[in-house]
Amino acid sequence: MDEHYKPEAVETRWQTHWMSEELYKVQEDASQAKYYLLEMFPYPSGKIHMGHVRNYTIGDVVARYKHMRGYNVLHPMGWDAFGMPAENAAIANKTHPARWTYDNIDAMRRQLKRMGFSYDWDREIATCRPEYYRWEQWLFLKMYERGMAYRKESYVNWCETCQTVLANEQVEAGMCWRCGKPVRQKKLAQWFFKITDYAEDLLIHCDQLSGWPDKVVTMQKNWIGKSVGAEIDFPIENSFRHISVFTTRPDTIFGATFICLAPEHPMVLELSTNTSQKAEVSAFVDRISLQDRSAKGIESYEKEGVFTGAYCVNPMSGYRMPIYTANFALMGYGTGAVMSVPAHDQRDFDFARKYGLDIIVVVQPESSLLEPSAMTEAYSGEGLMVNSGAFNGQRNTEALQLIVDYFEAHSLGKRTVSFRLRDWGISRQRYWGAPIPMIHCDACGIVPVSESDLPVVLPENADLLDGGHSPLPTLPGFMRTTCPQCGSKTARRETDTMDTFVESSWYFQRYCSPHYHEGMFDPKAVNYWMPVDQYIGGVEHAILHLLYSRYYTRVLYDMGLVSYKEPFTRLLTQGMVCKETVQCPTHGFLFPEEVLSGKERLCKICHQPVNIGRVEKMSKSKKNVVDPNVLLEKYGADTTRLFCLFASPPERSLEWSEQGVDGSFRFLNRIWRLSAIWMPCVQQSPAFDGSMDSLAPDLRELYKKIHQTIFKVTSDIEDRFHFNTAISAVMELVNMMYGFSVENATPELIRLFRLAIESVVLLLSPVTPHITEEIWHELGYSNSIFMASWPKYCPDALVKDMLLVVVQVNGKLRSKFTVAADTDDDAIKQQALADERILKCIAGKIVRKIVVVQKKLVNIVI
Repeated sequence: MDEHYKPEAVETRWQTHWMSEELYKVQEDASQAKYYLLEMFPYPSGKIHMGHVRNYTIGDVVARYKHMRGYNVLHPMGWDAFGMPAENAAIANKTHPARWTYDNIDAMRRQLKRMGFSYDWDREIATCRPEYYRWEQWLFLKMYERGMAYRKESYVNWCETCQTVLANEQVEAGMCWRCGKPVRQKKLAQWFFKITDYAEDLLIHCDQLSGWPDKVVTMQKNWIGKSVGAEIDFPIENSFRHISVFTTRPDTIFGATFICLAPEHPMVLELSTNTSQKAEVSAFVDRISLQDRSAKGIESYEKEGVFTGAYCVNPMSGYRMPIYTANFALMGYGTGAVMSVPAHDQRDFDFARKYGLDIIVVVQPESSLLEPSAMTEAYSGEGLMVNSGAFNGQRNTEALQLIVDYFEAHSLGKRTVSFRLRDWGISRQRYWGAPIPMIHCDACGIVPVSESDLPVVLPENADLLDGGHSPLPTLPGFMRTTCPQCGSKTARRETDTMDTFVESSWYFQRYCSPHYHEGMFDPKAVNYWMPVDQYIGGVEHAILHLLYSRYYTRVLYDMGLVSYKEPFTRLLTQGMVCKETVQCPTHGFLFPEEVLSGKERLCKICHQPVNIGRVEKMSKSKKNVVDPNVLLEKYGADTTRLFCLFASPPERSLEWSEQGVDGSFRFLNRIWRLSAIWMPCVQQSPAFDGSMDSLAPDLRELYKKIHQTIFKVTSDIEDRFHFNTAISAVMELVNMMYGFSVENATPELIRLFRLAIESVVLLLSPVTPHITEEIWHELGYSNSIFMASWPKYCPDALVKDMLLVVVQVNGKLRSKFTVAADTDDDAIKQQALADERILKCIAGKIVRKIVVVQKKLVNIVI
C-alpha cells in the first residue's frame, strides 16, 4: 500500500472499475426488499454547484447504506431539460437551446461521475427527448377526454421580455424572477389542468405525510387553503343580475356596506360603462395590471380602489352598497368579489376610512360598546348580534349557521367551501418545451391529436426569433397539419408548450422503466419500485413541484395506471450552502479567487482592502460561490463529500469553510496513514471474532469503542440522517486507534486492529467510497466494498460497567457516587438519599422534589 494518499489516482481507478463492472445497475427482484432513493433531478445549467454536490452526496450516502443493509436500491439520475432558463441562456450565448441543453447534460454527467455517485446510468432520462414527452402528451389527451384538461381565457402574469406566462411564485415584487423586468396582467387563452378537483383529497392526505417535514406539510396546506363559508348573491341595482361573493363571516352580512371587485373581474369594466367613472376605472385597471397580483404581492401595496359608478343591494338589510374595484381583491380567491364589512375587518375598515364609506357595527363585544365614529380599528372577535334584524341578541358564533340556513331557505346563497388553490395553467408561449397535442380547425374547433400521431415532436432545428419569441407559429412544417376529424388540410397545431412542471411531475415513475415503449411506464416495474421511499431536494420546491407531483399521481391513480396516491413516502429538504460575501469598494462583489489572503484581505485587481459581508446562500450574483471542480482537483471527491456531510446536519444550512475542507482532507490522510502502517500486519490476519472478556483491559476498551461506533453510526444514519455526528464517532475511533503501536503488536492486537480498520472503512464507505474501496482491497477482499454487508455491533459491548453520579442539593454539589450502568432511576434516588453527606444536608428539612438526569445527576430540592 502506497505510503501517501493520492486521491486523484485512487478515485479515477475505482470509478473506471465500477463503471466497467456495472456495479450500480439494478433490476426488479421480488425476493428482495426494495428501496427507491431519489434526489430532485437538476436543470442542466452547464456546471454542478455546491448545492448539487451536497444534495446528491446526501442521497448517495443513504443509497449506499441501504444497499449494504440488504435492500435492492434504485438510485437514478436524469435531467429536467426543458424550460425558459435554457432559452434565455441560449440567447445570451448565441446558440440553440437544444445544443445548449445537450452540451450541458454531457458536461454535468461527467462532473457527477467524477463525484463517484452510485447512479444507475442506464436509467438516465432527459425530459426534452421525444421518447419522454410523448407519454405526457398521451396523458394530456386522456385528461382532455375526461374534462381534466381544458382551455379558457384567463388573466395571467405576463413578462413581455421573456414573452411568457409566469406563475405567481415567479413574480418577485412585480418583476420577472428570470429577467428582472416588470410583469403585467394579460388576458390570454390558456390550457389548464383541473387540480382543484383534487383539492380536498390533496389536503386530507397532508395529514398522512408522516415522513415529511412539518414545515413542508404546513406550506402545502396553506397553499391549498381551504375556507369554509357561504356564497351570497348581491343583486345589482336596476339589473336582473347579481354579484356572487364568498365569505367566511356570513354572521356579519348586516354590516356589509360596500362591495370590492378584483380589477380582473369581468364585471368591472362592464359596470362602469355609461357612467362618469368609466375612464377612471379603466385607468385604474390598467395601472393595477402592472402590480404583483399574488396574495403575497398585494400586501406590499397601499390598499386603494375606484368606485365603478354602480350599486348593489345587501340582500339582508336592503342597504344600497357602492361597488368598488380594489387592488386587494383577487380573482384567485373565492369569486373575485369581497363583501366588505368595515366594522369587523381591518382591511375593510382602513378602506372605508380612506374613502368615507359607512361603518355599521353588527357584533358587539360583551365588555364594551362599539361606536362607529369612535372606532380606531375593526373588531373581529366574538359577541352579540346587533343591527341584524331577527338575529339581534344572539351570539354571532351561533347565529352564523342560522343565517346561512336563511340564505338557503330564501335562495339568497348557499354553504360552500373555497380553496386558495387555482387550476394549474400549463400553457407557455415559449419554444423550448413539450408541444401541447391539440389542433385548431376552422370547421371542427379545437380537436385532440390522434394517439397514433404521437409524439408531436418539437422541431429542434428551429431558430429563436428576435426577443426570444417562439418560432413555432412561423414554421409551416410544424404549424400546418390535417384535422383528424374532418380531414381539412388547413388545420393548425397548438403552438403553446407545456409548463416544465409537467415533466417533473412524473419523471420518478419513468425511472422505473425508462426504456419501456408501450406506455408511460411498465406497470410491473412501477408496482415494484414505487412509491419513492426517500426523496431529497431543496425547500424551495416545497409547494409547486411537490403539489403538482402529488396531483399528477392522483390522475394516474384514477385512470388505473398506478395503485398509490402519494408518490413520496419520506422527504428530506436539505439546507442551503452558504458563504461570506466579499466586496471591493471599486470592483463590487468578488469571487474567492479574486481575493488575496494575508494579514489583511485585499482585492486582487486593485489591492484595496475588501469588506467582508454576512454569510449568505451561495449565488453567482454575489460571487460567494465555490466551484466544485476546484475542490475536486485539489482535494478529490471523497474530501468534498466528507466536508459536505460533516459540517452540519443535512436539514440545516452548511456554512462554507476552507479550514473545514482542509480538516476533512487531513482526516482522510490520517486513515490512509494508519492503514498503511498496519497493513503489512493485518493483511495476513483474520479479524478478531472472540469474546471481549478474553481481551486485556486496553484491548477490551478498543473492542468496545469499535462496537459503540458501529451502533452510533448506524442509528445516526438510520434514524436521523445525522451524518455529521456519525462521522464524528468514526473520528473518535480513529483517534483511539492511533494510541496503539504496531511495534511488537501481539497477534491478539493485530486481529483486533484488523476488525477496527474493517469497521472504519465499512462505516465510512457510503461517505467516502473511493478511499475505503482502496483500503478494502488492500485488506485482501476481491469484491467491492459496495457489495459488503453493513457491520453489526455486539450489544454486550455497548454496556458501560459503572457510571459516576453527581448529587446536588438545591443546585449545589454535595456528593458523588458510582452505580452500575443498568441501575434504574428509583435505585439511584434511594442511594442518593442514603448518602451520608446528603443526609446531613437534608436533615430536618422537607424534600420537595428529586430529579434524576440521564443517570448522571441527581438534584434534590428542599
